[in-house]
Amino acid sequence: MTRTVALIPSYQPDSHLLEVLEALSALGMGEVVVDDGSGMGYRPLFDLAPPDTTVISYANNCGKGTALKVGLKYIQEHYPADTVVVTVDGDGQHAALDAERCARAAEENPSALILGCRSFEGEGIPLRSRMGNLITRLVFKVASGRYVSDTQTGLRAFSAGLISTFLEVGGERYEYEMNVLLACAGDSVDIAEVPIQTIYENGNERSHFHPVRDSFLIYRGILKFVGSSFVSFLADYALFGLLAMVLAPVGTASVIVANVLARVASATLNYNLNRCYVFRSDEGVETTAPRYALLAVSILAVNTLLLWLFVDIVGVPALVAKLCVELTLFVVNWVVQNRVVFRGREC
Repeated sequence: MTRTVALIPSYQPDSHLLEVLEALSALGMGEVVVDDGSGMGYRPLFDLAPPDTTVISYANNCGKGTALKVGLKYIQEHYPADTVVVTVDGDGQHAALDAERCARAAEENPSALILGCRSFEGEGIPLRSRMGNLITRLVFKVASGRYVSDTQTGLRAFSAGLISTFLEVGGERYEYEMNVLLACAGDSVDIAEVPIQTIYENGNERSHFHPVRDSFLIYRGILKFVGSSFVSFLADYALFGLLAMVLAPVGTASVIVANVLARVASATLNYNLNRCYVFRSDEGVETTAPRYALLAVSILAVNTLLLWLFVDIVGVPALVAKLCVELTLFVVNWVVQNRVVFRGREC
């Protein structure tokens, strides 16, 4: 049977960590615990870990994403390439048998990321967990085109052969796990699900998840895209309105001409904002500009066709039609830019 190692990021744990380690050890798993700057006061607890557990410690709290990458780097350097890695939270929310089931699924599917997915139905599920998963599930669907039932699960299993891919993913805190899912979608890595127990104790009060800060980190990629798109939309909308009035004597063609000219100007602005600030692409202009131009031309063609249909055929006022069309094409624009145009990242 393939060797399995459990990776447990841990920050200021309680006795649940030792229970998790003992249960995993009893199943024959190796264990790598990353002490994410818990402080000297927690050293005695880490010292009680089972003898075969590797504990990696550093002074400052850097976040769950950093802890996971530190552990992955260690596993990559000290374990065989065919090892199965299963990430487990140390607060008791993941049952050892569920971790084993996910590991076996990864063994059978070495090219896939296996997610241990919880059910968010029924009583006892904290509202913030229920709503948080609903929102991130929708964001991930919009951003990647894929459906995942539990985007926030920390119970994940995969072959050590995928570690190099995951080490290249940006993110230091809780956003890292969402970024991994997006990277898998972008790199066409299969994502499979294994149903697991849903365990919450005392409203999940042991979680170190910061609702405001960490939610912003998780969603900031799409929020920056929304901001960039909104700025470009304002420029496009203002230019369209101005040009439509100036060109009104031309007749019916004024709407199409105004739309094309406004879109060329706003697309240039949008390209530079997205390349430099939103997706932070490390690919050159010579690579990304043609892809963006092709997307922009395609969007413009569809945009113009829909405008013509709404304004000249249906009779919708031009500015109202413009607003409806832009909202319709927003999702398509995000998905293609994220997965195709700016797929190279600085971090």
